Amino acid sequence: MKRFIYITVSFMCLFFTANLTSISTDLYASEDVPIEDIEQFVDVFKRIKEQYVEDVDDQLLFKNAIQGMVSGLDPHSDFLSKDDFDELRIGTTGRFGGLGIEITTEDSYIKVITPIDDTPAIRAGIKAGDMIVKVGEKDLKDMPIGDAVKLMRGEPGTKIEITILRKDVKEPIVLDIVREIIISKGIKSKLFNNDVAYLRLSNFQTNSTNDLRAAYFQINKKAKGNLQGVIIDLRNNPGGVLGAAVGISDLFLQSGKIVETKGRSLNSALKYKATPQDITNGIPLIIMVNEGSASASEIVAGALQDNKRAKILGTKSYGKASVQTIQELSDGSALKLTTAKYYTPLGKDIHENGITPDIIVEATDEDLVQLPEPYNKDKQLYEAIKILSLEQISQTE
Repeated sequence: MKRFIYITVSFMCLFFTANLTSISTDLYASEDVPIEDIEQFVDVFKRIKEQYVEDVDDQLLFKNAIQGMVSGLDPHSDFLSKDDFDELRIGTTGRFGGLGIEITTEDSYIKVITPIDDTPAIRAGIKAGDMIVKVGEKDLKDMPIGDAVKLMRGEPGTKIEITILRKDVKEPIVLDIVREIIISKGIKSKLFNNDVAYLRLSNFQTNSTNDLRAAYFQINKKAKGNLQGVIIDLRNNPGGVLGAAVGISDLFLQSGKIVETKGRSLNSALKYKATPQDITNGIPLIIMVNEGSASASEIVAGALQDNKRAKILGTKSYGKASVQTIQELSDGSALKLTTAKYYTPLGKDIHENGITPDIIVEATDEDLVQLPEPYNKDKQLYEAIKILSLEQISQTE
């Protein structure tokens, strides 16, 4: 079962405060409460306390019961203890000692959603889809994701050994990695052929819309206003702030729906529409995605694809289209609960399906392409630039 806990800013994490109250006798008498199930729970609780081989703390039993109740709803809902909640808040600061990976759980182990740009993980060669099976001598099988995160985080400068399994590689891969302070990066930009703008976004932060706008105008100035195409690279971008996904989509649209969220509560049903701006004045646009592109990345790709504003290039995205809210409880713990799902402008539910690119280009580390280092092994980027160049020739003719 997959379970997300984001190391960077998580997708649409809304923080509320809920006051816990004791259950009254009137509540037990309500027809809405499953009396038989509650009696069964009390019976099991009592038998464990009386008969289990070791004495078990009451708080541990209640914590485990709550965790099971919430995690059984879907892969992304979770009950966070105070320590787990503190870890999540540390992660959302964007600055901590670690490896630089976004992770989930799958098949009882820790799965890498994506390595983060300019971190020890990316330099060590960790790839999206790798399964982390050991940290040092500790086996991660069936380990709660919060405990695995604690093992991998640590003081900057300290070394950690991890063992990974990789698809199509027979033997386990053992990597020695030195932890670093992980700081979320801004926008990377590059001008190709003097007229193609390349903008790389590694995650969606509060200021990402303004950062991307500024980076575009800066590179357009460098091209002396003669840009003929723009490439937005969202590969291995796990997502982030919903507002940034909406804002960035809006930068390239004149009109149309961007995304819609649907849930049972009134405040979970939202529609976001574009405002007439398109900072590029309609020049050709390519969005690059892969299996590490999730959440907010898929909102942008879906919005621009459905509105026929951009071509999507690469491989199918991850497929996470649910919204979690995090509600802090009175004792410092928290409830992370799926409250809505989001849909593309044409109503596509991409949850677990992902965004299918218009142009499929598989990644390869072996073939060299005619681009300057460090892009000379990036076949997907090479193909994107080539497509924009061909479109420019076609328009000239």
